[in-house]
Amino acid sequence: MTTLALYEDVLAPDEARPLQAAPRVVYVASGDASSLGPNEAWFGDAGVTLRAGHRGATVLRWELTDWEPEGAKLAARIELDPWGEYLMRCDRVDFPPGGVAYKHTHPGPGIRCLLAGTLRIEGPDGVERTFAPLDAWFEGAEHAVVATASDAAATAFVRVLLLAPEWRGRRTIRYLDPADEEKPKLQRATVFLEETVSL
Repeated sequence: MTTLALYEDVLAPDEARPLQAAPRVVYVASGDASSLGPNEAWFGDAGVTLRAGHRGATVLRWELTDWEPEGAKLAARIELDPWGEYLMRCDRVDFPPGGVAYKHTHPGPGIRCLLAGTLRIEGPDGVERTFAPLDAWFEGAEHAVVATASDAAATAFVRVLLLAPEWRGRRTIRYLDPADEEKPKLQRATVFLEETVSL
């Protein structure tokens, strides 16, 4: 089993934070860090020092590890082929007020973190939860969910998915009701990166 962990790093101006080697995605939610500005992402797997700029930064980072994560915002144990290759994809999904992603699945597991607005998720068990900015949640491969954005404001989240290599460059959402494929889709996904990782 492998662990996908999400960390939230709040860095003071010019603060440096060393990170040990691990496949990771870094996304700057606000401020600037390590030559990245807001709404930019980076992938690496070597040891690195995360350094905030003069304004400080709030950074979200996802790491794949074999050990128990300490201080993670959210972590999930996931079963992957230990000899396989995977894509680590980071993207952002934006909804207009009242936008809905009808009941759907994705082919790989991932951790999401809300950036703006509120988002109500109805999970595969029928339980509904509402998320606020910087709340995080996990969706497993083929977990069927419905996502409904705030009526009052634009809503956005950023996520990292682990996907089989054949999904490179391809849209992963699959609607369970074929009729939903024909409905207008108001959400918009922006892919920041897709990088190959070997376990």
